Order: sequence, then C-alpha cells, then structure tokens
Amino acid sequence: MSGYKYAPLAPFYKAVAITKSDSTVIAPTRGIYVGVTGDLNIVMHVGGSPVVFKAVPVGVLNICAIQVYSTSTTATDMLALY
Repeated sequence: MSGYKYAPLAPFYKAVAITKSDSTVIAPTRGIYVGVTGDLNIVMHVGGSPVVFKAVPVGVLNICAIQVYSTSTTATDMLALY
C-alpha cells in the first residue's frame, strides 16, 4: 500500500522492546506498555524536558515519548507502541 498512513485512533501496528538508556532517543511512540509497575522517567515528544510518571500501573500509557531514561525509571518489561 503505497502512501498508507495509519489513522491516529487506529490500533497500534508495532511493538518494540524498550531498553532504558540515558542517551538513546527513540522514534516518537503512540504509547508505552508497562509490564511491571514502577516509575517512568521519559522525555515527551513535544516539550523536550524529562518528566517522571510515578507509580505507573501495568498496562498501556498513551503518551508520545522519545526517550526512556534508565535513571529513575523503575518500571520494567516495557514496549514502545507505534
């Protein structure tokens, strides 16, 4: 399908394991699946400043993130959703 664009409200089409890193920037996510609850220290796509989400429960957090820091992130088993 040449030129296919997903609809913003369409289901996620791809999931990639997240490796926490204080330097690696990832493609902007449509969400992050958290497998084990904890804190999530990320950089949002718009704004560019780190923010810590405290006590994120297991499940999907619908956020557009470009970085997941290893520092202060205690949540684990995470997937970047696209």
